[in-house]
Amino acid sequence: MAAKKIEKTNAARLLDRAKIPYTLIPYEVDEEDLSCTHVAAQLGEAIECVFKTLVLKGDRSGYFVCVVPGDHEVDLKAAARVSGNKKADLIPVKELLPVTGYIRGGCSP
Repeated sequence: MAAKKIEKTNAARLLDRAKIPYTLIPYEVDEEDLSCTHVAAQLGEAIECVFKTLVLKGDRSGYFVCVVPGDHEVDLKAAARVSGNKKADLIPVKELLPVTGYIRGGCSP
């Protein structure tokens, strides 16, 4: 029997186009526990090998993305500063899918 096909995200398609090697590692999203600790345990990985992708909105630049190691938190002031903003906040969860095409707690095709 053939292995289940993994749907590629737009990010994976960009990596393909740039000929950058990568491995997609699927996991079950648990709406009750979206923590990186839980995902790392489910994958059998060290927490520092799992990353959070956070979408923020700056007061000047609009939307931007921060990728943070699973055992860290984003510093909103630092993120604002390096992105050329005075202020930045995480976008509301209800805006995540319409803005990015991704679901909270995991990647979706």
